[in-house]
Amino acid sequence: MALKRIFPHPLLTLVLTFVWLALVSTVTLGNLILGFAVGIVVPLLTAPYWPDRAKIHYPFRVIEYALIVLWDIVVANVEVALIILFKRNANIRSHFICVPLELTSPEAITVLAGTITMTPGTVSATLAADGQAILVHCLHTDDPDGVRAQIKNRYERRLKEIFQ
Repeated sequence: MALKRIFPHPLLTLVLTFVWLALVSTVTLGNLILGFAVGIVVPLLTAPYWPDRAKIHYPFRVIEYALIVLWDIVVANVEVALIILFKRNANIRSHFICVPLELTSPEAITVLAGTITMTPGTVSATLAADGQAILVHCLHTDDPDGVRAQIKNRYERRLKEIFQ
């Protein structure tokens, strides 16, 4: 527990130390000590402002989720390219879709919004003030309910397993 007070964010300490060494561009014992001091002081001063870490209940589900998102990004890239190259503007049916959320964890909602935005053809436009719904813009769809169901079944369900 004492180490946690000295090193509230050990990875940040290491990153700041190496960033310091990269900035001074000379690796000496003095620069290493000063970089390590910066790496200790900055996390200590900012620790009260850091939120609690998210609880991940099934770490292997994170890998599964990442692979699904990666696959969806590849597929969506091809679909968007085909839309851009071969669809006439008059035939593109863009929609704003309101997706009600069952997620309660801010981290899970953030990951969902990021996933939607990273997938070509969709953008998470806004989150409701109460966090109960997210507004998604879809470049082209004939079935807004299908997009809503896909987001809920493919992403939200898995994020609930990971974070809640």
